Amino acid sequence: MSDAVYDCPDYPLLLVLSGPSGVGKDTVARMLIERRPESFYFVVTATTRPPRDNERHGVDYIFVSFDEFAHMIEAGELLEYAVVYNDYKGIPKQQIRDALASGRDVILRVDVQGAATVRRLVPNAVSVFLTTRSENGLVSRLRQRKQDTAEGMALRTATARQEMKRVQEFDYCVVNPEGHPEVAVDHVLSIIDAAHCRIDQRPVEL
Repeated sequence: MSDAVYDCPDYPLLLVLSGPSGVGKDTVARMLIERRPESFYFVVTATTRPPRDNERHGVDYIFVSFDEFAHMIEAGELLEYAVVYNDYKGIPKQQIRDALASGRDVILRVDVQGAATVRRLVPNAVSVFLTTRSENGLVSRLRQRKQDTAEGMALRTATARQEMKRVQEFDYCVVNPEGHPEVAVDHVLSIIDAAHCRIDQRPVEL
């Protein structure tokens, strides 16, 4: 028997957590951080939309003006950006680089179109599509949020239905049961643990 030591590769992961509006991406991302605060880094998205009552600048989002966002685009500071319901959202590159350099896994919470861009730029990112058990369940969650006019609700619902059709573009699909986000969190943690055991790992490069 040989006593050779096998050095299995293990690099920090870039986890792309996506899915339709209202599916619970924020909640699942927050609970992942709470479960393993030393292991994960949550990238704070920059946006031009105004903060909601329970949102904090620099924690939930980086709230910027349209002029500030335009400067970030021109300076090449964003990994990806998109227009979402008439406002801009984008992912700051430096946050990701700093977190990866510290050895932590990076969690990106992005919409479906943003996830497509990240997967194109970072092919070895691990992508998870978060969903509900049914389309009716998703529509019910959107209505419960009560954050839109009737027209805005119709737009979000139509967009969500189209986004649900893109699940096959992702590596994994995880159901977030109504009232039990811990179930989805458990599944995502299992995916992350399995990804760290893959023998074909490569470092994330931006």
